[in-house]
Amino acid sequence: MLWQPALPDRYLRMSDEDLAAGIRARKEQLGDRLLVLGHHYQQDDVVRHADLTGDSLKLSQMAAAESERRGSEFLVFCGVHFMAETADVLTPDGVTVILPDLSAGCSMADMAQYDEAVECWDAVERAVAGTRTRIVPITYVNSSAAIKAFVGAKGGACCTSSNAAQVFDWALAGGDEPLAKGEEVKILFLPDQHLGRNTAKRKGFVTEFDAAPGRAAQTALWNPKREHGGLTPDQVRMARVLLWAGHCSVHKMFRTDHVDAVRAEYAGRGGITVLVHPECSQDVVDAADMSGSTEHIIQTVDRAPAGSRWAIGTEIHLVNRLARAAAERDVFVRILSDCQCLCTTMYRIDQPHLLWALDGIAEGREPNVVRVHPDAKRLARLALDRMLRNSAPAGQGAVRSRGSGAAALID
Repeated sequence: MLWQPALPDRYLRMSDEDLAAGIRARKEQLGDRLLVLGHHYQQDDVVRHADLTGDSLKLSQMAAAESERRGSEFLVFCGVHFMAETADVLTPDGVTVILPDLSAGCSMADMAQYDEAVECWDAVERAVAGTRTRIVPITYVNSSAAIKAFVGAKGGACCTSSNAAQVFDWALAGGDEPLAKGEEVKILFLPDQHLGRNTAKRKGFVTEFDAAPGRAAQTALWNPKREHGGLTPDQVRMARVLLWAGHCSVHKMFRTDHVDAVRAEYAGRGGITVLVHPECSQDVVDAADMSGSTEHIIQTVDRAPAGSRWAIGTEIHLVNRLARAAAERDVFVRILSDCQCLCTTMYRIDQPHLLWALDGIAEGREPNVVRVHPDAKRLARLALDRMLRNSAPAGQGAVRSRGSGAAALID
């Protein structure tokens, strides 16, 4: 976590109304020089000030286009650190990216460090030496610029929760270089084990949890905190997909007993459809009726017929906003569990920090600039570009529906 200086007391003493008025005034003063981005998980009193809202990569892509159209100089990202880094990678060099609170990090992204990834790569290369194995790394966009750069340098690609299956297909075909006869691919998936495992299962691989006599596991978990990742060389060689031992602290909180409980609660009232994010664990995704990315969840609820009921397994601020909007169409939406499923690091971005950042821009101080080293930016961009070339157009991606075996192209 980066160090965030304490705010001057005056920001902490201001009322919510005065903070909001101050933010609006600074935005009007700065005009097109400023672009404010708000992630879907952001709290309501912050996201209302955003010029653009969306998921992390989508926001950065929109910001790159919109900042060029407007001629914006400053991009204030109301999200977390890796998102601001991605925005810096994708936006023109003349745009300065600012994070209102530097302590707004991502625990999942922090679970994969560059040095650990290098150690893992070296160990896997040693394990497969003498075999016809090609290692292709994939990193979820919820990762640091350093990890994206590592993956880019090793011939790999980024993925999102909506296009992970397509990026898997690209990797299994050898990545940018076609496979030689008899050559096999081993995927190293960072940093979210659950998205990696759920995607591997969808592509037909036997996961550790589905292994049984006659069905050997084709996935294995690499734990960077354990010697040799906690795996033997034989286990590394046998695995077709190596999963990094990382996870989202929000989505990990959902459990199968939550699915069972909500179904039992609504069994006598026409039932309820359970829709979860693929960052949830495999058993939760398997138990749910549907799973898909944040954008898929939003679009599914937006299209839901009147009278339908939905239990959503994702971050609570997003679910609450969906529930309020859906209620106007007679669609019932609730969070899957009553546990406090909020992104606590995202929550660090609040109105006092946003106003402080905007004041700094207006006064020429440019606080909390997030800047990726040019070499890392170039390599990270390679990983992002490979993803974009080998997946559906921006705004699309594959989605799983329980029992259907079919996929719809929706972000």
